[in-house]
Amino acid sequence: MAGSERLFGGWGRVMRGCLVTLATGLMALTALPASAQDPIRLGGEVQGRLQAGDAQLTSGEYVDVYVFEGRAGQQVTVRMSSSDVDSYVMIRGPSGFAEFNDDRDEGDVDSQLTVRLPASGQYRIQATTFAPGESGRYTLSVLEGVGPPISAQGGGRAQEGTANAGQLNGSDETISSGEYADSWSFTGTPGQTYVVRLNSAEFDPYLMVRGVGVQEDNDDDQTGRGSRNSRIQFVMPDTGEVSIITTSYEVGETGAYTLILEEAGGTTAIAATGGSIVRPGQAVTGRLDVGNDTLRSGEYMTVYTLHGQAGDHIEVTLRSDQFDPYLFVQGPGDFAVANDDDETGEDGVNSRLVLTLPATGEYQIVATSYQPGETGTYRLSVSSSDAGSVQTAVSPRAGNSFAGGVSLSGMLSGSDEQLTTGEYADRYVITGRRGERVALDLQSDAFDTYLMLRGPGDASADNDDGPDGTNSRIDMILPADGDYTVSVTSYGPGEVGPYSLTAGLSLGTPRQAGVRGGPRVFAIMVGVSDYGGYASDLAYTADDALKLAEALRREGVLNPASIVLTDADATVGGVRRAFAEVAAQAGPDDIFLFFFSGHGSQQSVAVSGNELDGLAETIVLRDGQITDAEMAELFASLDTRLSLIVLDSCFSGGFARNVVNRPGVIGLFSSEEDLTSQVAVKFQAGGYLSHFLRTGLTGEANYDGDDLITAGELTTYLRRKFASEVMDVQTQTMDGQRSYQHLVVERGGVQVDDVVIRIGRG
Repeated sequence: MAGSERLFGGWGRVMRGCLVTLATGLMALTALPASAQDPIRLGGEVQGRLQAGDAQLTSGEYVDVYVFEGRAGQQVTVRMSSSDVDSYVMIRGPSGFAEFNDDRDEGDVDSQLTVRLPASGQYRIQATTFAPGESGRYTLSVLEGVGPPISAQGGGRAQEGTANAGQLNGSDETISSGEYADSWSFTGTPGQTYVVRLNSAEFDPYLMVRGVGVQEDNDDDQTGRGSRNSRIQFVMPDTGEVSIITTSYEVGETGAYTLILEEAGGTTAIAATGGSIVRPGQAVTGRLDVGNDTLRSGEYMTVYTLHGQAGDHIEVTLRSDQFDPYLFVQGPGDFAVANDDDETGEDGVNSRLVLTLPATGEYQIVATSYQPGETGTYRLSVSSSDAGSVQTAVSPRAGNSFAGGVSLSGMLSGSDEQLTTGEYADRYVITGRRGERVALDLQSDAFDTYLMLRGPGDASADNDDGPDGTNSRIDMILPADGDYTVSVTSYGPGEVGPYSLTAGLSLGTPRQAGVRGGPRVFAIMVGVSDYGGYASDLAYTADDALKLAEALRREGVLNPASIVLTDADATVGGVRRAFAEVAAQAGPDDIFLFFFSGHGSQQSVAVSGNELDGLAETIVLRDGQITDAEMAELFASLDTRLSLIVLDSCFSGGFARNVVNRPGVIGLFSSEEDLTSQVAVKFQAGGYLSHFLRTGLTGEANYDGDDLITAGELTTYLRRKFASEVMDVQTQTMDGQRSYQHLVVERGGVQVDDVVIRIGRG
C-alpha cells in the first residue's frame, strides 16, 4: 500500500477502504399470512409505515408486502422513498423470479427497481429497510414501463433500421461496475435474428442485450478487424421487449455514439430484383453500385434465386477486391444464415457459406457489402459440396428442448454432411436454459460413436467413449440460454449405420447432489478499523466484515452460530473463543469460513520449511497478533466438509503454506507473502479481495447458473477480477522494493468441481 507505515518491525496498511454497498444478495422472507399482503395496481401509489408489530424478514427487518398481477414481458418500475428509513425493495414472482434494490443512486437511500416480468402471474413487492429495526413512513409507487429516464441524451425506444443517436455523460446512471450507461428498448419478432451495433469515435463501446431468454454482452466486434465498436447478433426468443444497454469499456468514458438495430443482414422480405437464377456449378459476376437496391442499413445488394432440394449440400462464395463482401442466404421456414469473412481464414475478407438446405423450395442468395455505400465488382460462385465442416449452417430447430427431453433414431449414411476430416454427421438443434444440467447419450451397434455439442456462451463439449465402451455420453451444465447444436458422428471417417440419441435433464453428479443447501456456512468474520492505540487506525475495514456477514445472511447461507468481531471485540482471545464455539457446532456437511480485513505484519523466526525467508506472517488484532503457524493450529480443530481462509491484509500469502496443509482447505490471500495490499478505492472497499469475495459468493461467481458455486468458479471469478481490476495496482515489500499486487490462491486437495456453497435454495 502506498504510504504504508512501519508496524512492529513489519509493515501495515493505512486507509483500508470505504463504505461498501451490497452488490447482490437476497433477504429471506418469513412465511407471511395472506392478510399481510395488500393488493396494489399498476400506476398506483400507497403510503405505508414500517413499525414494531409488522411482519419481519428472517434477518430482522420489518416488511410490508403488496401483490399485483403481471404478464410475461411486461416492464414494471417500483420506487420506494422515505425520509425516515433507508429503503430496500424486492420483487418476487413465478418460477423463482427475484430482484432487489437498495439505493437508487450512489448516496441515495431511496430504492428504485425496473424489471421485465418473466412470466404471467402474481408478483409480491416487499417494502423493507436496509438494516434491522428501522421504522418510519414511506411511499411506494408501481408504474408500467421505465421510471425516470437514464439519460436525457440517450435511451428510450430504439428505432429499427435507422441510426439511433446517443450521448454518454456524467449525468447518466451507472452500471454496477461504474460505467455510464443508457438504456434502450424494442419489441422484436419471435424467431427473428437481430444485429445490434454500437459505434463511437469518442469512447470504447460496450454493448449488452437483456430480455426474456436472451443475455448477451460484447466488447469488440470480432468481425470488425481491429475495430473497438461493439456488435451482438441474437435470435428473438419470445414475445416481449428486449433492453439494449449502451455503455463503455472503461469507467468514466463519455461521448457521442450511434446505436444501429436491424434484422440480420438487414433482411426483411427481399424481392429477387437485379439478379437472376443461379444453379450449383455456376459462377456469375456482378457489380454493387449507386442505383442498386439497398438493405435497411444502407448497403447496396443484388439478390439471386436458387432452387434447392431438402438435404442438398452447397457452397456459396462471394469475392471482391474492391469492397468487403457480405453474404447471406434465406429460404423456406425462416431459414437464414449469413457470413462476413470466410471462417477458415483462407480467403481473407471474402465470404463463404457451406450449408445443408433444410427444405425443398426457393432460396435467395444476397450479395452485399459489410459497410454501407461500398461499391465495386464481385464474383458469386455456387457449387455442390460433398465435404462440409463442423460450422456448416444448421436447419432451424423443431421445438426440441432439454427440459422436454429428446429421444430419436437416425442413420449415418454416405449422403450425410461430412466433416473436414471425413466423418459423416447428423446435426440436431435443442434449446436449453442457463444452469440446466443436461445429459446426452449416443448409442450404436454399427459404428464407434462420437458426440459433440456447441452452443451460446462458448459452450463446447465432445465425447468419444462414454461409460459403455464405444457409446458416447456428455453430462454438463449449460452456460447460457439458447439453441445448442448436437452433432452425431463417428470416431473414424466413413463409418455408417443406425444410432439412437437421447437428451434431457441430468440428475448431476453425486458430489453435487450431496451438497446440502440452507445456512451451512459457519463463519468467523473479523474486521478492525479502531485499533485503540495498538496500531494505526484503518478506515472501513470493520465494515468489510459486517458487509460480508450481511450479504451471506441475506443470501440465506449463513448459519446463526456465525460470529462477527470488529474493533474492540476483535482481540486475540476473542478470535480463539470464536474458533472454539464455531468448531463445536460446524459438522461434516458444513463449510467453515474465516475472514479477516485489517493490518498484516511479519515477525522474525528461525528459517524452516514453512518459513524459507525467516519471517512469519501475522494478522494484527486489537490487542495482539496471530501468526500463520497459530492459525494452522486453529484450523486443525475443525471437522467440516470444506474450510476457507480469506485474508485481506499485507503479506497474507505467507499463510498459505501453514494453513492449507490438509485436504478440504482453500486459502485466498490478497497479496504475496512479501508484499503489501492496497485499498480498493475504485470500489470504495477496504480491499479488492473483500469486495470481490462478497460479490462472488452472493451470485457473480455462479457462472453456469446452477446455484452451486464451485471452487473452480469462485477462484476463476477472483482471478479474473484481479486480472482486470488489480493488474496495474502497485505495491511494495517491507524494504521498499516495488511490484504489483496479485491474488494468491491455494486449493490444496480441493477439486475444481467441489461445491463451496449452494445459493438461492433452501
